[in-house]
Amino acid sequence: MSSTRRRALEAAVELIGSEGIRALTHGRVDAAAALPAGSTSNHFRTRAALVSGVIEWMATAEREDAGAPAIRSRDELVAALSRMIEVQSGPLAGRTRARYALFLEADEDAARPLRAQRLGMEAWIRGILLELGGVRAAARAPFLMAACDGLLLHRITVDPTAPVDDVVAVAVDAALAS
Repeated sequence: MSSTRRRALEAAVELIGSEGIRALTHGRVDAAAALPAGSTSNHFRTRAALVSGVIEWMATAEREDAGAPAIRSRDELVAALSRMIEVQSGPLAGRTRARYALFLEADEDAARPLRAQRLGMEAWIRGILLELGGVRAAARAPFLMAACDGLLLHRITVDPTAPVDDVVAVAVDAALAS
C-alpha cells in the first residue's frame, strides 16, 4: 500500500472517529492527512469507494491487531479480552468510534468487511469457549461478545477508566458456567 493511501485511510478513520461519518469528504481527508488536494480522490474516486476502502482497511488492521493468540485457560481468555478492550478504548478509541459509526451509517455492502471481521471474532471466541467449557459454553459466545462490547462502548462514551478485568472475568465465568 502506498504511503499516500495509508495516510488518507488513517486520516479518514480519525475524522469518522472524532466527527462522524458525515465529516468524511475527500477534501477533509486530504487536509487531515496533510496531502495535496485531490490525493484521496486519486485513490478513492467516489465517497462510496472511500467509505468502502476505510471499512476494508479497518477490518484488516483489526485482524492484525487481535493477533488471535492461543488461549488455553480461563485466565488467558480474561487477559486477552481485557487487553483488547483496553487498547480499543485507549490508544485506538478513535478507530473504535469510527467502527461504531460505520456499522450504524454505512450501507450493507460497504459494511460487509466489518461484519465478516465480527463473525471471525465470534468464531474465535466460540472455539475457545468450546475448548475450555464444552458445547454449552460455546453457545454463549454471543453473550460474551455482547458483554465485552457493552464494556467497550461504556469506556469510550461514559467512563474511560471503568474497570475492565473484573467485568470481563465475570462475563467469562458466566459463559463457562455449566
